[in-house]
Amino acid sequence: MEFDITPWINLAVRWLHFITGIAWIGSSFYFVWLDNHLEEPKEKKKGMSGELWSVHGGGFYHKQKYAVAPEQMPDNLHWFKWEAYFTWMSGFALLAIIYYLGADLFLIDRAKMDLSQWQAIGISLAFLVGGWGFYDTLCRSPIGADNRLTGIIWFASLVAAAYALTHIFSDRAAFIHIGAIVGTAMAANVFMVIIPNQKKVVAALTAGEEPDPKLGKIGKQRSLHNNYMTLPVLFLMVSNHYPMTFSNPYNWVVIAGLGLVGVMVRHFFNLGHKGKTSPALVAASVVLFIAIMVFAAEAEKQTRVDVGDQAVTMRQVQVIVGKHCVMCHTAAPTHEFFDEAPAGVLLDRPELILQYAPAIMEQVVMSDIMPLGNETEMTLEERALLGKWIEDGAKQ
Repeated sequence: MEFDITPWINLAVRWLHFITGIAWIGSSFYFVWLDNHLEEPKEKKKGMSGELWSVHGGGFYHKQKYAVAPEQMPDNLHWFKWEAYFTWMSGFALLAIIYYLGADLFLIDRAKMDLSQWQAIGISLAFLVGGWGFYDTLCRSPIGADNRLTGIIWFASLVAAAYALTHIFSDRAAFIHIGAIVGTAMAANVFMVIIPNQKKVVAALTAGEEPDPKLGKIGKQRSLHNNYMTLPVLFLMVSNHYPMTFSNPYNWVVIAGLGLVGVMVRHFFNLGHKGKTSPALVAASVVLFIAIMVFAAEAEKQTRVDVGDQAVTMRQVQVIVGKHCVMCHTAAPTHEFFDEAPAGVLLDRPELILQYAPAIMEQVVMSDIMPLGNETEMTLEERALLGKWIEDGAKQ
């Protein structure tokens, strides 16, 4: 068998994205926790705004925070930036490997918009750059001084983007792109605002000047924004494993509701760091999640085609599978994109179709993930026939 390096590159980049994402999110969560637990210093130093004693791994730690900066630069200063940079770079690399190189299969949905590969990539990049431009402009405007209003407007803009993208790209690609827009804003906050402001403070200290307090305040604000965006972006990054979210006819509503749940959960933890409890917030999060779950299930039912009470035979199923699936899911795929069956799934024999019936139900009937990009133009009636065959017991 000829060696294929592509899946190994995919694995390496995805693993890097996973590792650096953990490092970035972990440090972000830790510093927000630390900031919310700081106490009034017992031995005050000039510029010190808080301190905290903690124990971990058999040792004691004494942290001190300076509202702007200490009187003089320490000899060794640790920066937290590469975690964010590599998370974004590896994430964009994955976007390019999967959705740009495989645009015809994974990005473009010709039933929504008949795009060329380069048109689709251009729209994708426009949303990433435009999302950051809108968010950054909002933060720098007079509105930006109000975190709550800024958050509401930014959330509304993301919902609008979700509505637009779910009507342009494939559903799965649309969800990933909303995550990419948010992730780009978060990484750009670090690269374009937080780190440059910190460098200005360091430069002022080195020159013996008084740093501008506004620089630290702006950096803290952007860091707080990143904190609230973290859980929604994590949901979006794993959403491709849950077709009941992105294949829904009102998927943009689902993305808005679950994103809001993520914000509420993050706020609950932030309040907890300050010693405050909010049972009502927990209850509201649970209720909203259940409401979205019920809404999605009911909306999905409306899209099903009624094929009546007729019994669907294995022969009918084989014809549908042979027309739409076997070009990829066979020992020797004829599809130009695959050298071997994706995920090792073979559907070229009746017993194999029976074996993978649950997966067919999830990937084909309950969602439109397969065929990829619906390039074979499987109809709703064909999906309904497969669904009825499975619901009737998937008999051979």
